[in-house]
Amino acid sequence: MNKIKLTDNLSLSQIIRGFWRLDSWNMSTEELINNMRACIDMGVTSFDTAEIYAGTLCESLMGEAFAKDTTLRGKVELISKTGIFKEEINGRSFGYYNTTYDRIKQSCKESLQRLHTDHLDLYLIHREDPLLDPWEAGRALLDLKKEGLVKEIGVSNFDPFKFDGLNKAVDGALVTNQIEWNPVCFEHFNSGMMDYLTANKIHPMIWSPLAGGRLFKEDDPLCKKAMDKITEIAKRHNCEPDTIVYAWIIYHPVQAMPIVGSQKIERIESAVKALDIKLEHYEWYEIYAASGQQQIR
Repeated sequence: MNKIKLTDNLSLSQIIRGFWRLDSWNMSTEELINNMRACIDMGVTSFDTAEIYAGTLCESLMGEAFAKDTTLRGKVELISKTGIFKEEINGRSFGYYNTTYDRIKQSCKESLQRLHTDHLDLYLIHREDPLLDPWEAGRALLDLKKEGLVKEIGVSNFDPFKFDGLNKAVDGALVTNQIEWNPVCFEHFNSGMMDYLTANKIHPMIWSPLAGGRLFKEDDPLCKKAMDKITEIAKRHNCEPDTIVYAWIIYHPVQAMPIVGSQKIERIESAVKALDIKLEHYEWYEIYAASGQQQIR
């Protein structure tokens, strides 16, 4: 397994295990432990979650596994996020953001309790907050580092302007931006975020690399066009189409780290196999242009 060095204190496995939908996997604690062990055996040692996932339940379920098998925590890099919250207002759930100093500090400590750990390897601001004060949020993140509660800090879903603003406030300490990227989603190419990250040697984590499974739905015209080309390239390399998608993401010089969110170990194996796929340079562009959203001029 390739390890991507973010800082001298932290490297992540290039394939990351995502636990966004853990609550729907219907696993017992022992089954989850075995699932985690299988990932670790493949070299997939970086585990991603967030406090908002299933309303903190995903963190709690992971914490139960870490508490039951105390050897697990020391074998993984643990990532969580803060910033998204919900309130019940007149009987309806309302989502909003909160990246104030006190909220970030409180959220981190609550996540640590749920996860049964004394520190996070990486802590992220989950979404762009229109009310983000980079100096206030940055002070909270730096204080968490000073207190030893987190090793490194980063963000998720930030555009180049908010990333740069917060990065200035933390003296360049942001180590990643977890962003969406797949063969039908190019938001961060078109915003300039990918250029920013590549130029500054900041390695992004990639969520929804298979578009949440939408890539395989033929009733979506963009996905069908992309998958027709991906399937063609997969046949050339004698592998599964999802392996080609992961290989396509890994090929980019930014050294991205795709997150695999499936509960099925065979899906993790498909992603790991991508590390051995050698795409032709033109094949990367075939996929880049396949959906018709991006043009090669």
